[in-house]
Parts: sequence; C-alpha cells; structure tokens
Amino acid sequence: MIQQAVNLEEVKEKLIERLTPSGWANKLRGFIKGQDFTKTLQALLDERDAGKRFTPPLKQVFRAFEECPVNKLKVIIVGQDPYPYFGVADGLAFSCSNTNKVQPSLQNIFHAIEHTVYQDFPTYQDPNLTRWAKQGVLLLNSALTCQVDKIGSHYHIWKDFMAYVMDILNYTDTGMIFVLMGKQAQELEGFIGEHHYVIKTSHPASAAYKKETWDCNDMFNEINKIIIGQNGKEFQINW
Repeated sequence: MIQQAVNLEEVKEKLIERLTPSGWANKLRGFIKGQDFTKTLQALLDERDAGKRFTPPLKQVFRAFEECPVNKLKVIIVGQDPYPYFGVADGLAFSCSNTNKVQPSLQNIFHAIEHTVYQDFPTYQDPNLTRWAKQGVLLLNSALTCQVDKIGSHYHIWKDFMAYVMDILNYTDTGMIFVLMGKQAQELEGFIGEHHYVIKTSHPASAAYKKETWDCNDMFNEINKIIIGQNGKEFQINW
C-alpha cells in the first residue's frame, strides 16, 4: 500500500495550533520548528510506512501538553513507555481512557492512592487521568510513543525532545515537583536543578509483573504536602 506523502511543516504548524490554548506552544515552538523534531516526526512516519504500528495514535501523542495548562503546572510525573498494546495508551502517562479498562500499572497506582491518601477507604478511580492533567499534573513518559508489543523501542526517537522539555521545565520556574518513576525516567534527573523537588519511585509495572505491592514512596501525600506549603490547601491535587 502506497502511503500518502506528509508535509512535515504543516504537521508542525497544526501541532503548534493545538498546543496554543494550553500555553505550551510558546515553550515548545523552538524545538517543534527545528530539525531535531523533523527527524522525530520522520522516524515515526518511516515506521508507519514500513508497516510497524506504534502507540498511542499520532493525534494523541502530545495530549499531555494539550490537557495540562502551563499556568496551572505544579507536578511533572515521568514514566517509561506508553502502554505497548494497540488501542490502550491515550497520550497521558498511565491513563487508559481508550479502553476504560484499568491496566495493571494504573491499578497499582490506584491501590497506592487508596491506601496512603484515603486510608484504605474504597474509592472509585476513573482510568481517564485527564482530571489530573487539568489540575496541573503533566503526565509524561520518557518516550511519547513505542512500537506495539515492543517496550523501549522509541527511547532513541524521543531522547532530544525529552531533554528539551526537561531543560525548559527546569529553567521556567522554581519549586516544581518532579516525580521520576523507574530507571528510564530517573536518567532525566540530571536536567533538574536543586531549586525543584524530586521524588523517585520504582515503576508500578515492575511490581505488577512480580505480583507485588507497589511502594509509591508516599508520593501522593508528599506532593500535596509540598503544594500546600507553597500555595495552600485549595491548590492540592485531588487524586
């Protein structure tokens, strides 16, 4: 099957338009307009043209930036890969609104929230994490895409973009809360200055794989403790 040629400059302009309402266009424009991002897009298109499927769908790849307004940004959570199953990842790390079926990683996160935040009181948790993003939680993965059924396949594609994003976040403000979940995410710690907060945990997928209870390092309470100390209770995250 012959794929229709894609005008990458048009793709870039449309992405900038989509990122404008949330305020991210101004912060990411420099990278999006550059050649490194051209290479990123071309790498994804080359895989598509070679018959390799990747996830999430291209239209959802930048949802983390579309859904989290810059002027509300408080927390940056970085995971590893999107869910590597076709039709599951939705562009927000750990969210799975495309299926509405809670994946094991997210189930571990919900269990941790129920245990540490709500003292084991049963709570309903929606697998669509847009509500967190709207409160100022930027839900990123170390790679924004991966090949279906192939974990870690796109780290090289997104390495330059993630370095740019982390650099922008580091120099934009002070007192941001970075949560680095797993080895790949923790490799980004070098971009974060001492004027920010860093919380490190294992990735919940590893606990799910081993059928163990995930140790969240009390991150959800710790995040709100910092936010309350900075701005007051009305700004804490409703997990």
